[in-house]
Amino acid sequence: YPFKMKKNYSIAIVVALLLASCVSQKKYAELETLQQNTKELLDSATVKLNTCNEEKEACDASLASIQEQVKFLKANNQDLINNIGNLTTLSQKGAENLEMSLESMKEKDVRIQRMQDAVTKKDSVTLALVTSLKGVLGNLSDDDIQINVEKGVVYVSISDKLLFRSGSYTVTKQAKDVLGKVAKVVNDKPELEFMVEGHTDNAKMKEGVGFDNWDLSVRRSMTVVRTLIREGVAPEQITAAGSGEFSPVVSDDASSTEAREKNRRTEFIIVPNLSELFKVYKG
Repeated sequence: YPFKMKKNYSIAIVVALLLASCVSQKKYAELETLQQNTKELLDSATVKLNTCNEEKEACDASLASIQEQVKFLKANNQDLINNIGNLTTLSQKGAENLEMSLESMKEKDVRIQRMQDAVTKKDSVTLALVTSLKGVLGNLSDDDIQINVEKGVVYVSISDKLLFRSGSYTVTKQAKDVLGKVAKVVNDKPELEFMVEGHTDNAKMKEGVGFDNWDLSVRRSMTVVRTLIREGVAPEQITAAGSGEFSPVVSDDASSTEAREKNRRTEFIIVPNLSELFKVYKG
């Protein structure tokens, strides 16, 4: 998913170059700086997300391997217990091997328990986050805001009609109230990192506006980010991104008013903190 965003940004660069001849040098420089900053933020977020995915896969593989080893050791240990009456005939070396096996099994059991505790803690943090968000945003319509969890990642999707007027990237008064509530939840969890991603429908911008859907989606995400920062959210927690019309929730073939409304949205993608799990894995 982040790699798709990265590819789409290449298209944004080409569009920006074509627009350069139509705008002033100062405006072009400002847009170019904004685009570069956004690309760098997205690249950073993509690297972090890829690292998290790779490390999680390594954790899962290690956990499965350890569980198989424990199963094997427990089976061997049961056989030894069944034949405990013959222990007196074991050689000193055999007794030492038995002791080492039991100690190894104990250490692996402890490590598995620590990993399970870390996973449980991560799931608890995710559940608490979702509960907090639903608590502060629960008075809004389900059509205007959706909160989902997919593979441990929290997605909050807010309809643009709550945040912006048509074709505008200036937040409304109502949007400031909504974003203030989101900021309150995030401020209580400074360890979280998240991406704000703008999305538009596939309707073309009016002639003479000077920017397209790519620009609009990025400008909207940047406006949301700046609003959250003014509400006290630490800048290092946030990444701004925009996908224009190219990541719809409803097929591009559906051009109805309802379909376009669903595609016009701002998403908050909140990645869980896996540092504790990584510490257990590396330990």
